[in-house]
Amino acid sequence: MNDLSLTVPPLAAALIAENFRAGTDGLEIGGLPVRSLVSRYGSPLYLYDAAILRRRYRALAATLEGFASVYFSIKANPNPGIARVLVEEGAGLEIASGAEFILARQAGCAPEHVLFAGPGKGREEIDLVLAAGIGEVHLEGFDDIALVGTRAAALGRIQPVSLRINPGAQAQGGAMRMGGKPSAFGIDEEQMAEAVAALKQQPALKLTGIHLFAGTQILDAGVLLDQWRYGLELAARLAGLAGHALTSIDLGGGLGIPYHAGDATLDLAAIRSGLPALRAALEADPRLREARLLVEPGRWLAGPAGLYVGALRAVKQSRGQRFLISDGGMHHHLAASGNLGQVIKRDYPIVAPDRLTAPLLADTQLVGPLCTPLDTLGRQTALPELAAGDLVAVLQSGAYGLSASPVGFLSHPMPAEVLVENGRSEVIRPAGTFQAPLVNARGEGSFWAAAAE
Repeated sequence: MNDLSLTVPPLAAALIAENFRAGTDGLEIGGLPVRSLVSRYGSPLYLYDAAILRRRYRALAATLEGFASVYFSIKANPNPGIARVLVEEGAGLEIASGAEFILARQAGCAPEHVLFAGPGKGREEIDLVLAAGIGEVHLEGFDDIALVGTRAAALGRIQPVSLRINPGAQAQGGAMRMGGKPSAFGIDEEQMAEAVAALKQQPALKLTGIHLFAGTQILDAGVLLDQWRYGLELAARLAGLAGHALTSIDLGGGLGIPYHAGDATLDLAAIRSGLPALRAALEADPRLREARLLVEPGRWLAGPAGLYVGALRAVKQSRGQRFLISDGGMHHHLAASGNLGQVIKRDYPIVAPDRLTAPLLADTQLVGPLCTPLDTLGRQTALPELAAGDLVAVLQSGAYGLSASPVGFLSHPMPAEVLVENGRSEVIRPAGTFQAPLVNARGEGSFWAAAAE
């Protein structure tokens, strides 16, 4: 950031200083003014900076060096252009559907560096990934064990698998708890012995590891380290039940980023300081010491790299309240509207990229073009005096943005997605495309049959 005196809220100022630049032409991403990118590609628009993706991957990989590898959870942003950058840096990919496997391959990820988690896997999905030689399938229930075992046998494969364990409440933390209660995810900790017995009845499956994922959006390094420590304890118990050493321990994701005023930033130094004790526990157990450990963050890697940019269509006053009406809204960015699992709806950091030094007006509502009051991106957002044609940008938008949103609602066009790096820009998804390019254009057969073509 240059010496311009910004008049933006503290979190936005910190994020701009860390990731972007405030130049004389306004907010810049990847060396290019946001305004010039909107002029070229239109609005609404998703912008991602590859350099931020690379920097964050390298920082996390360095923190975990000698302890765990980094896999990108592609659900956070399934655009192959985003995943490709992280694959180039050395990341593996975690998928949760057959379609994400296809996207992972489009991103250049070798099948053996892909793992497949998630409940309710379909037979055609399983056949697709097994035939391609996927590295690991994570089993989340007894039907999963039977299905993958049967399909691996039919394909003549011995498939490495991990058991995803739903841990007890003592391992929980984060904004969204994924375990410690009745759950569709994983096999309950108290059912591990039964699951191992069922797996031993499947000769085409090879139990190689364990998968633990207890929560998401974790901002406290201590909570994360406690979960990892408990994961190693569960791994030791699983190895005992299996009667052999494990070669894979997936400690899950859940690494959080600050979205709201007052949110902490996950302390990588604190994580690093807690690793020696975990390494010692691994070295002390011959059933675990040769295991490959991995973590699978999504939003931590991709979130800060993205901006969602819209142009104002109108500004109005209603009974003393100022409304800014943008051409983009919850149909493209459900998470920023507070409707993606948030109990208390709080604003993401939002700025006017062309007016970063203008005085702020408090208590502004930023809304989209949809005919529902849910289409609100900012409820008490401080923004300067703006008019139709001015831009607004939602920061921390690189994860759980477009693909996690109701893009077909009211049939507005899809925004373009553009990847920038070192002054160059590349369209990684064109505007206006509704239909997934993987679907057979003739509408014949199943999705998977079409994808296979």
